[in-house]
Amino acid sequence: LFSATKMAEGTVTVRTRKFITNRLLQRKQMVVDVIHPGKANISKSDLRDRLGKMYKATPDHIFCFGFRTAYGGGRSSGFALIYDNLDIAKKFEPKYRLIRHGIGEKRKQSRKQRKEKKNRQKKVRGTKKAKVGAGKKK
Repeated sequence: LFSATKMAEGTVTVRTRKFITNRLLQRKQMVVDVIHPGKANISKSDLRDRLGKMYKATPDHIFCFGFRTAYGGGRSSGFALIYDNLDIAKKFEPKYRLIRHGIGEKRKQSRKQRKEKKNRQKKVRGTKKAKVGAGKKK
């Protein structure tokens, strides 16, 4: 399957290969090749829209990642996963990809705060660890 659309600088072609229907994870997975001569790259949101039209799926069920532009430009390839529904995507997708997609929640605390909390918890035993985590010191 492939899709070609006229753009200002030239034609952008989207081709898929190594297409697999993964029933265990309830998704379709594929390698996506994008040919974009004269253009830096194509955004993942545009790519999701195109794949949605090609595979009759909504763009929020499609996760594109791992795109690399070939040396010399004009060609990129990466991966795409099309989930049957959003609940299954939330179950199987890594947290960072859900955050990129705008579904997941980012951690509120900074790395330093998490480490300081961990080190304070090391100093106490048992149920007092929860009290230390809540913000009180001993």
